[in-house]
Amino acid sequence: MNEQEFIPSKYKTLLTSGTTTWRAPSNIALVKYWGKFQDQIPANPSISFTLSNAATTTSLEFERRENGNCKPSFDLLFEGKSKEEFRPKISTFFQRISKYLPFLKEYHLKIDTSNTFPHSSGIASSASGMAALALCLMDMEKRMNPSIAPDFLLKKASFLARLGSGSACRSISGPIVEWGQHKDLSDSSDLVGLPYGGKVHEVFEGYQDTILLVHKGEKIVSSTAGHDLMNNHPFAKPRFAQAHKNLSRLLTIFEKGDLPEFIEIVESEALTLHAMMMTSVPYFILMKPQTLTIIEKIWAYRKQSGVPLCFTLDAGANVHLLYPQKHTEKVLQFIKNELVVYCENGQYICDQVGGGSKKV
Repeated sequence: MNEQEFIPSKYKTLLTSGTTTWRAPSNIALVKYWGKFQDQIPANPSISFTLSNAATTTSLEFERRENGNCKPSFDLLFEGKSKEEFRPKISTFFQRISKYLPFLKEYHLKIDTSNTFPHSSGIASSASGMAALALCLMDMEKRMNPSIAPDFLLKKASFLARLGSGSACRSISGPIVEWGQHKDLSDSSDLVGLPYGGKVHEVFEGYQDTILLVHKGEKIVSSTAGHDLMNNHPFAKPRFAQAHKNLSRLLTIFEKGDLPEFIEIVESEALTLHAMMMTSVPYFILMKPQTLTIIEKIWAYRKQSGVPLCFTLDAGANVHLLYPQKHTEKVLQFIKNELVVYCENGQYICDQVGGGSKKV
């Protein structure tokens, strides 16, 4: 696979106007991606659960301009309001994908997007947002080139989404998505996120992810800035090697359904991610005191109850509780009894592993 296959031939016709809407889910990485090279190439492979309820819905209105053949123009609404601070990121995204979607320069776009969860709080909002936008753009291209196959549409959408936000390439498909070259994954690629094709034990079917909203405000350091700090990080090389090793172990765990091993890797990966933040230069902390309290309570509950509940963290303070579906009632009661007090305004999101994006 290479970038050239995503460069289209000339279109026979261009659309005059139209609309399209897609819903793309967030995802939660089990083996974390932290650190990248030019053009959003990951420094290490990752693998994630696609979520079901935490998602972004994006509607795209497009109209061909009389004075086309220049850079794309667009208006942007986020949850019904103008969001000018998003404009630079979208502009950069359009610049990166222009040679793969050359028709864009002919159009004015109106982008209207909304989340089912708080933006910039560590629930991969840029991932689901860029994935939804990439799918809308690919829907435009398919209307101009009906021969595009459904599988290729999703693959190219993943390729484009990656150029907007690296982890967005994992928010196209589901329920488990791999991204980044790895010796034990023959189809793996740095360019796209691909549905994991290996054997998966039945215990992981319907796996639950309850997201405790510890802090719903914007992060003090963006993920983009955090990734950049891995370039000269003293522990970068060992970390990248650790990710490769943990992913290899996880493939065996998926097949055998070994939950104690699953818990060990997932929690270690979460803590290592934040350790990289705390040991970068400059260093920073995205966890909150409540995050640490919740982690300690999870450990105590797991030891006392025997319920295979574990946590993971994205680049933020919120805590993802992962557990088999059959333990849902017990875990939700534990949350209500002991954890909800540490959530901002007592809020949490009940989610589970899902199947990927959908056209609305």
